Amino acid sequence: MSQVVLIVDDDPVQRRLLEAMVERFGHRPLTADGGDAALALLLGDTPAAVDCVILDLVMPDLDGLGVMSRLRQAGLDTPVIVQTAHGGIDNVVSAMRAGATDFVVKPASPERLEVSLRNALTTKALAGELSRVKRSRDGTLSLADVITRSPAMTPVIKAAEKTASSDIPVLLEGESGVGKELMARAIHGSSARRTRPFVAVNCGALPENLVESILFGHEKGAFTGATEKHNGKFVEADGGTLFLDEVGELPPAAQVKLLRALQENEVEPVGGRKSVKVDVRIVSATNRDLIAEVKAGRFREDLFYRLHVFPITIPPLRQRPEDIAELTRHFVARIAAEQGKRIRGLETGTLERLAAYRWPGNVRQLENAVYRAVVLADRDTIGIDEFPQVFASSSSRTAIATIELDAAPQTAPDMIAEPPEAGAPISLAERLQRVNPAALTPTQPMLALTDPHNDVRALEDIEREVIRFAIAHYRGQMSEVARRLKIGRSTLYRKLESLQLDGESSEAPVNESADAG
Repeated sequence: MSQVVLIVDDDPVQRRLLEAMVERFGHRPLTADGGDAALALLLGDTPAAVDCVILDLVMPDLDGLGVMSRLRQAGLDTPVIVQTAHGGIDNVVSAMRAGATDFVVKPASPERLEVSLRNALTTKALAGELSRVKRSRDGTLSLADVITRSPAMTPVIKAAEKTASSDIPVLLEGESGVGKELMARAIHGSSARRTRPFVAVNCGALPENLVESILFGHEKGAFTGATEKHNGKFVEADGGTLFLDEVGELPPAAQVKLLRALQENEVEPVGGRKSVKVDVRIVSATNRDLIAEVKAGRFREDLFYRLHVFPITIPPLRQRPEDIAELTRHFVARIAAEQGKRIRGLETGTLERLAAYRWPGNVRQLENAVYRAVVLADRDTIGIDEFPQVFASSSSRTAIATIELDAAPQTAPDMIAEPPEAGAPISLAERLQRVNPAALTPTQPMLALTDPHNDVRALEDIEREVIRFAIAHYRGQMSEVARRLKIGRSTLYRKLESLQLDGESSEAPVNESADAG
């Protein structure tokens, strides 16, 4: 999870010294014995992902100034810290004019080099994030702005690049919070329509009686409250891209009109007498299994095939842990700037702990956790103390399978942070909240297949334990439990009743909003 620092020096002793210092600072060193070797690493057919360069100014083949000139010509903005044994003012001025971020004189002290590295990496992260925010607001965000280093995202980016050169309908699939809207904006910003509008519509948030009006527009007086003409989202996006987020939430009547709009490239406003021609590129997104929705009769099959022309599945954050460190740094840089706080970076070990967490809310949850951490921070660095909820949840979940959920709380008083009132029933959600992470030892959940007499356990007992664990694992979100067990919600509730577990689902209505997200 550390950042990569390229050390370029023709002196092998100096390379080893710098390599040891960079490792001690918590970064990953990469070495090159000269300017030509450095350019081969940075500008070759498969360029290395480098966050900062420590560059010797005087080398026998291609000197430091020549390396920086080639990097700038190639448009590479990687920060460069120049080091040399000759600290004359002329050398400093030349290096800075060539684009160096900082200048150190050999032999640089570890303290001086650490400060220089920290400043260079922080400045790079802040500049990149602010530039990305500006492009997002201008509608020019491109696929090059998608923050990722994970191999799991490589096929996603390649597929998105292919769709950007055409108007083919794209369906972005993935869990809530993985960044489907960001990907949609990046596809739009990389397409020929990037100078035209990008209009996003959250279909799950539209009032059912106003869906058609919001999407297709209405005429003045078309219904009570229609005091003026409204164009609708399709007309607003004319010439550009219309992003239909959570398209699986559309009611049946709106699905029919959406199908016609896609087939005929025209919309009919509510109360209107004639259709309006539109030129719109459709990018839709869903966190549902639309094929299952079609089979259940909740989504039109003909509309599904209209939208599902080029599906792209974005993997959840837990399947791309390589992205967590990079995303965290960018969020810290941006949010610290927005909040006016001076945050130099994260303490050693914090990124490793963040990468070990499963992040059920994906990138959105990570961003909100970083937001909270920046606000809480009373120092110029952020440590594990600023992420209490994340690590408490992580510790609780890894050990929750070892807790007998239907046991009386008095059997394990040391594991309960706040004892309940005598005789009061305890729901699963309350038990999870009361678990004291400090009293738990993280263990790998295990399912026993035999009883104490070494006989195979009854299938009903094993099923009861699996369902109980799933409810704990997904924190009472019953829709998610049913989805992961690959059974319907009604089937799940029948099993809860038959297995005498129905009391453990009492918190489900409270968490249904989380399921919908």
